[in-house]
Amino acid sequence: MAVKYTNKINKIRTFALVLIFAGIIIMYIGLFFQTSPFFMTLLMLLGFLSIIASTVIYFWIGMLSSKTVQVLCPDCEKYTKMLGRVDACMYCNAPLTLDKSLEGKDFDEKYNQRKGKRK
Repeated sequence: MAVKYTNKINKIRTFALVLIFAGIIIMYIGLFFQTSPFFMTLLMLLGFLSIIASTVIYFWIGMLSSKTVQVLCPDCEKYTKMLGRVDACMYCNAPLTLDKSLEGKDFDEKYNQRKGKRK
């Protein structure tokens, strides 16, 4: 059974897109509460905040994406962006690493975590 890997940048972009759609749906639900101004306003504000959060996330990932390392994927031979020590190709989802000590090891996203995390 093949394990499917996904690129970190695409995961974050997908989350931001889900926030946009969720915000629109929340605001649409608010239209059904026109008789109750409190609930309608509350749902409109929650939807608006969801869309604002999505905008902030898109801005953040855009800034982060400009600092990434571009590598040539050995499988599909397309250039892709990498975040961290291990990542997946944006096109074919092949596991990638720039760390020579991780070459040949099984792909695990835990390699991106710092060993000495502060609490």
